[in-house]
Amino acid sequence: MISESKSGLLKALIVAFAVFYCLPSVAQKQEMSLDESVMGQFRQFYPEHLDQLTWLLETENYVYVRKDSVIVGTMKGKEKFWFGLNQLNEWCKTVSEKGLKGIPQMNWKTSGVFWYQDGANYIVVDTKAGSASILASNDKDAENVDFHSSTGRIAYTKGNDLFVKVSRGKTSQVTSNPSHIVSGQSISRNEYGISKGTFWSPGGEKLAFYQKDEHQVTEYPLINYTTEPASVNPIRYPMAGSPSEIVSVGVYDLSSGNKVFLQLTDKENDDQFYATNLCWSPDGSKIYIIWLNRATTEAKLMEYDAITGKSIRMITRESDDRWVEPLQPITFIPGNDQRFLWYSWRDGFHNYYLYETSGKLLGQTKAEFELKEIIGFNAAGTEMYVYGTGEQPVDMHAYAVRLTDMGIRRLTGASGVHEVQVSKSGKYILDTWSSMCTGACSDMSRISSESVPNQTDVLSTEGRLIKTLLKSKDPLAGKKIGTTHLFSIQNASGTDLWCRMITPSEMEEGRKYPVVVYVYNGPHVQLVQNNWLGGSSLWMNHLAEKGYIVFTLDGRGSSNRGKSFEQAVHRQLGTLEIQDQLAGIEWLKKQGYVDAERIGIHGWSFGGFMTTSIMLREPGTCKVGVAGGPVIDWELYEVMYTERYMDTPKENPEGYSLADLSTHTSKLQDKLLLIHGADDDVVVMQHSMKLLKACIDKKEQVDFFVYPGHKHNVRGIDRVHLMRKVIDYLTENL
Repeated sequence: MISESKSGLLKALIVAFAVFYCLPSVAQKQEMSLDESVMGQFRQFYPEHLDQLTWLLETENYVYVRKDSVIVGTMKGKEKFWFGLNQLNEWCKTVSEKGLKGIPQMNWKTSGVFWYQDGANYIVVDTKAGSASILASNDKDAENVDFHSSTGRIAYTKGNDLFVKVSRGKTSQVTSNPSHIVSGQSISRNEYGISKGTFWSPGGEKLAFYQKDEHQVTEYPLINYTTEPASVNPIRYPMAGSPSEIVSVGVYDLSSGNKVFLQLTDKENDDQFYATNLCWSPDGSKIYIIWLNRATTEAKLMEYDAITGKSIRMITRESDDRWVEPLQPITFIPGNDQRFLWYSWRDGFHNYYLYETSGKLLGQTKAEFELKEIIGFNAAGTEMYVYGTGEQPVDMHAYAVRLTDMGIRRLTGASGVHEVQVSKSGKYILDTWSSMCTGACSDMSRISSESVPNQTDVLSTEGRLIKTLLKSKDPLAGKKIGTTHLFSIQNASGTDLWCRMITPSEMEEGRKYPVVVYVYNGPHVQLVQNNWLGGSSLWMNHLAEKGYIVFTLDGRGSSNRGKSFEQAVHRQLGTLEIQDQLAGIEWLKKQGYVDAERIGIHGWSFGGFMTTSIMLREPGTCKVGVAGGPVIDWELYEVMYTERYMDTPKENPEGYSLADLSTHTSKLQDKLLLIHGADDDVVVMQHSMKLLKACIDKKEQVDFFVYPGHKHNVRGIDRVHLMRKVIDYLTENL
């Protein structure tokens, strides 16, 4: 928790910054316009980086793109030019009529051969031979395309059906479905680690695919206002407590044309379950799926015969009285089809567990922080590399794990957010990282002047720096962007809560500043990070330079803090989260430079739910709120997300009732603006309509704005309009 002495130190530092930023050399900095901040974050203000940086397969050489040139480097020698756009176009002139305008995304097959996509064509280039050929071509209107680069085979969908194209030859229609059955597309609304609908076997001989029967799922009407008259576009949207889709997994054999479905259900199970994290065995003979019951309290790792579809055995299982959430498929140890890694939260933090396919547990990592993702393995298969948070949950580091005893050592050095690639031998890593503070971020003397916009290093996996490839300059050096602070406070129960605060770069001593709290505080999101800008969006820095303090806090329920921190919100979404946000607001009110009477709040999606919750359930806390795409009633939200955290409405009526914000409208004291995308298929418009009707019934005034043609968020150039709307509303009412 920040002590009074540290709080005083921050105040003194802010005053010191005000004096520093008044010096002539800094006074020449220009303010950043809202248009620049919204549209420029990933364009002109994005730090310099090495485009397409990767290891060349089977070598210790790396490659990247600089403008229209491909550069190759070695561990000992200097970097050198390999080939350029003109040369590439010469190689590809027989397969590309128009020619390339820039180096395409290169997908390396060997150290000298890569493929790229050019429209409907997949083109393979041999740099040694100086030639190119079309490996495969897409069909017109193909969706959910899954390209198997080794064979040139393509799986794709049209409408509700699945198709397979063998190179540039024969196309086979795998399914012929009625309107309520969908094949080859992602299922379960992309929850539980699901992100796609087709899965090639390692050799490309077979294709596994998801299929969902939606005949029980209610059709939900979305209105298309671009037609004359407006038309209805119905989608299948299963709401909490209602019947959901029925899931199956098919396997298509390309050589025989046979199709089988895995035996996912048995007499003990009904048809309401999740089949997640599908994985093939290395030899392509078996399929592994994590079977999860609809209540999300039990997960079983199941093994299936890929030829017959029959269930072979259950390898392991785990349960939790709150929820189990499988996020990753099992990962086999390279060169060993009998040992795999299982990702689990069961011991308090996400760790990896080494199993035999017989079900025998061989060992586990014992990190007291969150491990996140497997990056790769060394050539010998004795060591794996993973991401993890570390001592500071706002950091992201790379770690090596010895598979003999599952011991862990950290590979990356300075505090920050690191993204690494491991060479095939496992001897070296490419480390691209950024940081707000390279030391202890809880020390509030750490400020934005210490930040690292972007740096790329080559390290040995023993931790030795080989060389630095890039150290980016600050692309915002000529702009006034405020001063960003990362730190932690404590809530009433003594739990550390990480915060980001952006203050104006020129603060007047004795002046009190209004505050805008930007909030999400929902599952799977961490807003406060120790990367460049601290995880903020540049519109926040723009707002700070307009005389505001912009504050964000990640409370209980948000990610990267372990099982107990995230599961604390079970069956009561919006209750503990409000308490933690109030702890942040109370801390703000104690700061001498904060105007406690002028605090506003803004958030989108779960953040819109939180914004509306605080405005209605804690009236008077914030003078103004802007809630975008807000969940108003969890009974109106999707099965797959809601029931994990809230159980069903029948099982948890009290929790749903308390979180139904339409029942709290009589408490509204201050200004509230709701914003919704007209085509929102995630948080459907009915949420906002329910709150508006409740406000009308209670004779409460509330403001409302709709973005035609936009779904769950406002993208593209219209986002400038959105942020102007948000900022104008906050400014007018603060």
